[in-house]
Amino acid sequence: MGFIGFVVLGLIAGAIAKMILPGKQGGGWFATLILGIIGAVVGGWVGSLMFNEPLSDFWSLWTWVMAIVGSLIVLLVWGLLTKNRKTA
Repeated sequence: MGFIGFVVLGLIAGAIAKMILPGKQGGGWFATLILGIIGAVVGGWVGSLMFNEPLSDFWSLWTWVMAIVGSLIVLLVWGLLTKNRKTA
């Protein structure tokens, strides 16, 4: 999968993860893009370690599931890290 495909996958996976996870998450499209790309990397890493299936094909259901699961993990961790921050 090329760089552009990975960016598109990350953006969509991050948006889906934000829709799945309840609550209010801050950030716009750029934060969603970064979250999704990091999540796709995490999902690909976990998938390759646990199931020996890397993120390789853009149209593979496995690729999408692992990218979304990775994005959910990253979103949960980010929420825990920023939980006690107060906005002005």
